Amino acid sequence: MKIAFDGKRFFNNSSGLGNYSRDLVRILGTYFPENQYVLFNKNQSEKGKEILSLPNVSFLETSKGNFSRQFKMGKDAQQINADIFHGLSGELPLEWTEKPIKKIVTIHDLIFMRFPQYYSFFDRKIHFWKFKKAAEQADLIIAISEQTKQDIIHYLKVPESKIKVIYQGCHKAFKENQSAQYLISIKEKFNLPERFILNVGTIEERKNLLNIVKAIQGTEIPLVVIGKKTKYYKKVQNFIDKNALQRQVLFLENVSMEELAAIYKLADIFVYPSFFEGFGIPIIEALFSKTPVITSNLSCLPEAGGEDSVYINPHHFEDIKAKILFLWNNESERNRRAAKSLEFVQKFNDKEIGKNLQSVYQEVMSK
Repeated sequence: MKIAFDGKRFFNNSSGLGNYSRDLVRILGTYFPENQYVLFNKNQSEKGKEILSLPNVSFLETSKGNFSRQFKMGKDAQQINADIFHGLSGELPLEWTEKPIKKIVTIHDLIFMRFPQYYSFFDRKIHFWKFKKAAEQADLIIAISEQTKQDIIHYLKVPESKIKVIYQGCHKAFKENQSAQYLISIKEKFNLPERFILNVGTIEERKNLLNIVKAIQGTEIPLVVIGKKTKYYKKVQNFIDKNALQRQVLFLENVSMEELAAIYKLADIFVYPSFFEGFGIPIIEALFSKTPVITSNLSCLPEAGGEDSVYINPHHFEDIKAKILFLWNNESERNRRAAKSLEFVQKFNDKEIGKNLQSVYQEVMSK
C-alpha cells in the first residue's frame, strides 16, 4: 500500500499532535516496511528527521498556492497514486479529483465542544466545521480513546460502525533504561530535589495545576512542573507567591525528550488531575517510566491509567492531597502499583499499535 499523510503536525508541532504524527509514521515504517509512506507539507523541518531516513518514508512538497493544504494536498496524493490519505489531526483536504483514494482521519478530542469556555466563538465554529466535514468525507475515523469515540458519535452524529479506536503510544525514550549515571546528571543539571512529585502538560486551566499546588500546601512535598505556560500560569504563580510556596514548586523549561524521560523516572509520583483529555499521553509516559500515577476519575483517564493507578476527584484538592500523602509515605505501595501498571501499559506498545493501524488500512482498502 501507498499511504499519504498530512504532514503539517509532523513537521511543525513539538508536542501533542506532532508526537502522535511522528510516532505513528515511525511505528508503521518500522513494523510494516512493505508499505510506502509519503508525508505532504509545504516544507520539511528538523523534526522527525530520523524517521524520514527510513527507506519507506519520504517527503513531498505540497503544490504551491493559497490554502494548498485544503485544496491541493488531496489531489497531490491522488497524483502519486496513493491508496489511502490519512489526516492525522482531525482534518482532511476539501478538494479531490475523481481518482479513487480511501480517506481516513484521526480525531483526538472534541474538547472545544465539551469546554466551549476555553475557546473563542470563532475558533469553536471553525473547529466544528472542519471536524464535521472531515468526518463526513472519511471512509473511516480513528478515535484515540473510547471517550473520544463516544464524543464523535454524540457531537458529530457519526454512526458507530464508521469509528475504530486505536490508542496512542509514546516516544521510545520513555521505554528505554537510562543509566544511573545519566539520571544523576539530569538531577544535577536541573537541581532536582531528592524526592518529588511531577506534573507534565500545558499549564492551562483544564489541566488543573492549581489544585496540585493547593494539595501540597502544608506539606513538605516538592512539586516539579514541566509544560508550556499560558495566561493561567499567572493564576498559579499568584497562589504560590501569596502562600510562600516558591521553594516547594519548581518550573522547568527547555527540557528535551530524553531529559523528560529521565525526570519521569526520578519522580516518586506522577500527578495529573486534568478535568478532561482526549487520551492523556503523559500517563502512558509515566507508566512506561515505572512511576505510579495519580489522575482523575473522569473522561478517558481511567482508560490510560488502568486498574493500578490512583484516582481522584479533580475538583477537590483535599482528595488529591490525601492520595498524594498515601503514596508518598508508602514505598511498597508505590512499587507495587508501578510494577502492575508496567504490565498494563504494554497494550500501548509500538507493535500493538502498528498491528491495529495496519489492520484498519487493510479493512478500508477491502471496502
